Amino acid sequence: MKAADNISFDVFKGEIFGLVGPNGAGKTTTIECIEGLRKSDSGNLKVMGLNPLTNGRVLRDSIGIQLQESELPGRIKVWEAIDLFSSFYSKTIKYDSLLKDLGLDGKKGAYFSRLSGGQKQRLFIALSLINDPELVFLDELTTGLDPQARRATWELITTINKKGKTIFLTTHYMEEAERLCDRVAIMDHGKIIALDTPQNLIRSIKIENKLIFSVAGDFQLDTLNDTKSISKYEKLGDKIIVYGQDNKMVRDTVNFLVKNNIDFYDLKTEQATLEDVFLTLTGKEIRS
Repeated sequence: MKAADNISFDVFKGEIFGLVGPNGAGKTTTIECIEGLRKSDSGNLKVMGLNPLTNGRVLRDSIGIQLQESELPGRIKVWEAIDLFSSFYSKTIKYDSLLKDLGLDGKKGAYFSRLSGGQKQRLFIALSLINDPELVFLDELTTGLDPQARRATWELITTINKKGKTIFLTTHYMEEAERLCDRVAIMDHGKIIALDTPQNLIRSIKIENKLIFSVAGDFQLDTLNDTKSISKYEKLGDKIIVYGQDNKMVRDTVNFLVKNNIDFYDLKTEQATLEDVFLTLTGKEIRS
């Protein structure tokens, strides 16, 4: 099986493009070919109009790379790591403001080994931005982070993108891709099986939204039959589950309950996600 099998896509300037899929899908192989770190067996590849293998030196000043398995010596200090990576480029930006933007200004003299997981990831982001690149590659950036650190990293990525950077990220967290990306390519077993905006991908599978609630007292389910936006309903224990294709179902159901003086509580909605898209397209849950 090929790690990347006859795939084709474009990344637009200024967008956050996500390549998503389970571990082993071929994401890292693909991104390493794009970065010029790995030679592809065949095909044509252009990054900002240049071949990353033959024009790697020219491209290096215009792209930033955060590798999936980034690591630094434990005894290197933050400012020393910045100085080291700055030496790799012909032009760099002042790192004091960069560290401040990333919330690391108070850690300049700290040893790498003393940083938290989230701080280490922010340092790796800083190292990928030190040359002020136009295009930034982030490979599995939030793997291993706790939920709070992951969400803080999401906010950071959004801020970087708003400053005009094009971002190419890979992840096996579908929620992350849905939250961050302008467009998403879903990859499995070396092939891209879908590519569109997260919203369009979710709409394409036509999974119905759910409205879940409980009611006080008796409730005759068949009274919902006249609500046209409801496609079906069921009762599981003390929970009533109503299904429909769009948000009109939610509004119509709530209006029906209020109009008929039906006391309801614990109301929540469940909508289709990119995880549902992957499950629908592949027939299996994402492999972590």
